[in-house]
Amino acid sequence: MKIIFDVLHLYYLPQYLPVRDELIKAGHQVYFVFYKTSDPSLNEICQSVINKESLDCFLADDWSQALSFYLEQKASWIIFGNAVEQIDVIHSVSKTAMMLHGIGPKAVYYEMPKKPMTVRFVEGEYRLNRLKGMHPNDKFIDTGYAKLDPAIQSDNNGVNLSDLGLDPNKKTILYAPTFYPSSLECMPKNLPQMLSEYNLILKPHFFSLIKTKYKKHSKILKRWQQADNVYLCDVEDYNLVPFMGVADVMLSDASSAIFEFAALNKPVIWCDFYKLRWSYRGIFSYRFKQRVDSDIQYFEQVGWRIQSPTELVDTIVGSLKETDAKVQQRAKVISQLAGRVDGQSANRVVDYLTNN
Repeated sequence: MKIIFDVLHLYYLPQYLPVRDELIKAGHQVYFVFYKTSDPSLNEICQSVINKESLDCFLADDWSQALSFYLEQKASWIIFGNAVEQIDVIHSVSKTAMMLHGIGPKAVYYEMPKKPMTVRFVEGEYRLNRLKGMHPNDKFIDTGYAKLDPAIQSDNNGVNLSDLGLDPNKKTILYAPTFYPSSLECMPKNLPQMLSEYNLILKPHFFSLIKTKYKKHSKILKRWQQADNVYLCDVEDYNLVPFMGVADVMLSDASSAIFEFAALNKPVIWCDFYKLRWSYRGIFSYRFKQRVDSDIQYFEQVGWRIQSPTELVDTIVGSLKETDAKVQQRAKVISQLAGRVDGQSANRVVDYLTNN
């Protein structure tokens, strides 16, 4: 059987790779489609990742060229991380599946295109039932979240604190803000000094590092990088999962990373303060509410909520001493939102693909 993964953005890859590994074990042919960009340095990074992961790959100039490739290949399955045009044309030669790269609270999670894919893999009974209720004519399968499989199967996934220039005798804080709405610009300028008793790994969203629109993010991050207790992930560090493996506590905002880290049974702090554009404030605040789904309410149930950076240090200390009741509550909510956290999600995806 031939399966192709469509990689519109590099950060889709961590969700795909565990499935790729299981498909290869089962003897199937696996290919990836990447897209060239106008940024030569980004293209070089993508090529470096392709080489490192030993991916059989086709580089497309644009969607039109990728579509022609799909029609020519006639794969059994093509797996996407986003909605695409002309899906009905693809269905003339191949089945399609959607695997989203995040399990966060953004409203787009529950949106479905008018012409859906053959199947969409989802995480947990709660989201399965909600999607079925909203889109009764579409096909959904609860597999759990394959991206987390490697972290569940291993504690560090190859990351060594000493190799990052950090102190292995210190507790490690992972700060993983999303690009928008983000808490990054609200953080104190002296954040590394505030957290001097800890290692601080900065893992910003891909867009914060590469898009001119978020150049303020990059400036802040590079200033923090100068501190001895800080490691700033590069664009090539596209996968958050290995860094979650070595972290003791994670900080994030309106990001699916909160659910991901909580699913590893570790304390996570929800930074519920954001730098909003003027078009999302005041009389336009409804736009923020439209962008963020009601699932954001579950952040407080799986983690520790703070509404100001002044609460950060005390909350970190408290989170490292969390009670059994907090741990049990987190596990209950994660079961709803991430499904089975057993390291076997990729196997369930592969079982469905091979049996259908």
